[in-house]
Amino acid sequence: MTFTYEALPMRVVFGTGSLRQLPQEAERLGLRRLLVLSTPEQRPLAERAAGLLGDACVGLFTGARMHVPAEVAEAARTAARDAGADGCLAIGGGSTIGLGKAIALSSGLPVISVPTTYAGSEMTTVWGLTEDGRKRTGRDRAVLPRSVVYDPALTVGLPVDMSVTSGFNAIAHAMEALYAPDASPIVSLMAEQGVRSLAAALPVIAADPGDLPARTDALRGAWLCGACLGATTMSLHHKLCHILGGTFDLPHAATHTVLLPYVAALNLPAAPAAEQALRRALATDDVPQHLARASAELGAPRSLAELGLTEPDFDEITAQAQAQPYANPRPVTEGALRALLSDALKGTLAP
Repeated sequence: MTFTYEALPMRVVFGTGSLRQLPQEAERLGLRRLLVLSTPEQRPLAERAAGLLGDACVGLFTGARMHVPAEVAEAARTAARDAGADGCLAIGGGSTIGLGKAIALSSGLPVISVPTTYAGSEMTTVWGLTEDGRKRTGRDRAVLPRSVVYDPALTVGLPVDMSVTSGFNAIAHAMEALYAPDASPIVSLMAEQGVRSLAAALPVIAADPGDLPARTDALRGAWLCGACLGATTMSLHHKLCHILGGTFDLPHAATHTVLLPYVAALNLPAAPAAEQALRRALATDDVPQHLARASAELGAPRSLAELGLTEPDFDEITAQAQAQPYANPRPVTEGALRALLSDALKGTLAP
């Protein structure tokens, strides 16, 4: 067997209470004027981080939004420039970490990321910007966080519904990594273990959101799944999620959760090694049905209709999905896309 695996330059600080190490991380990177980024809802957490940084914090930008609208990214870049920031601290979920990447992409400012969900964006060179109803994505080493601080205690307050959909978002990263054209045995090991950790932890979290060991396992699993996404090529699942988010403003993690079983049903018959790995990780003989049933039992949305999509939207989705070629285990025909979207719209796999 021959393969290529390129590890990304990444420093991770993991453990309960790791947030307290922010000053040391900033000092290690030589950063003395950090702009702290968050969503409006997570402003208290941003203020807590700013307090820990002390004089190394030059301000807060709390306007991060889902799918990183271009105008928000520009406002954040302006805030960083006006404050004389030499770096950014992104604390929160994928929206905030994505905003940090957008700033880094155009300015080169280094980013420290503190994830509070299981999105995994902090482990990748993937960036995304939404403008005029289209979400553009790309890869650039400049956006990779210089340091990632994982503190499981920060995820305890994540509501159960968001914990579940965020966890399934991470599982989607692993699934696509397992059948990516640039997959490797190393990535496949990480993907399988990441799915196994999340699948075991999410039901415990749903039953007891304050269970710190389960939160720790879920965060570790998300780290592994995110690292898989960072090392491989995205396929149909991520393409569709970017379209549904950028053009129709559907919630990112919930969209991943609803679509995942249907993309699995389409792709896994053409990717037997990936299917076997997921069967082992999920302890099931029917991966698509298991994903649909498990997410529904944990309270996640069951259909795209619940998220606001309608059948007339299919024309735009299929046009965008077929506009540019990308790797996928099976050919992405218009008929297959429409059938997938129709099933996901109705939630036909959900119990």
